[in-house]
Amino acid sequence: MVHEIDNSDVVDGEDQYLALFDSLVDVMFCSKDLNGRYTRVNLAFVRRSGKRSKREVLGMRASDLFPRVLAARYEQQDQRVVSTDSPLRDALELIRRPDGSTGWYLTTKLPLHGRERRVVGLVSVSRDLRTPTERGIALESLEQVVEEVKSRMSEKISVDELARVAGCSTAQLERRMKKVFGLSTSQYVTRVRVDAATRLLRRTDQSVAEIAVATGFYDQSSFSRHFSRLTAETPIQFRLNSRSEP
Repeated sequence: MVHEIDNSDVVDGEDQYLALFDSLVDVMFCSKDLNGRYTRVNLAFVRRSGKRSKREVLGMRASDLFPRVLAARYEQQDQRVVSTDSPLRDALELIRRPDGSTGWYLTTKLPLHGRERRVVGLVSVSRDLRTPTERGIALESLEQVVEEVKSRMSEKISVDELARVAGCSTAQLERRMKKVFGLSTSQYVTRVRVDAATRLLRRTDQSVAEIAVATGFYDQSSFSRHFSRLTAETPIQFRLNSRSEP
């Protein structure tokens, strides 16, 4: 069931910038304190959490809102950002939504500083990476690159090779890929391969080792490591959870 979002939350003078984030339906914004409690969120984040209003989210932790493995990954990321006082930029993530569907997100987290430059929390922005239109791909002359990645799913493929396919320099290719897909070329290749792996995990009884080779990860260990980093689930957990969905 789709929840209606309660828009009655009052935005005070200090939070005027949140009105801008509320207008971005594909961008989730939040800030947290050092205890991991949410202090600011936008409406897209509320929807992602499956709640109806900001009031239901503020003061909560990731473990109160998201599945255990996903919350653990968020908290590990947060701890790294806060403890090292260093940003996490453009982390590619495949996230299971409340309705059971999956979506790709690109996440950036930055430490928040108070007096004397002490870290007092963090801010996070996650952008939903919608699949671009064929027209958008064609406008940047990326059709051949897309086909090359798909046709060489099980092979090693370099950015230099894809640049030659596109008839441009690697720097030009990176700019085009960012413009159309919101990803670097190597991130795009990873996304295509993991998407193929999720389909095989859902729809076939192939072993994890067979799927690893078919999608270009070469061995089960490498595949499991990459897959877990992107999804917060092992391939086996993903298969079991997908098949238990209604």
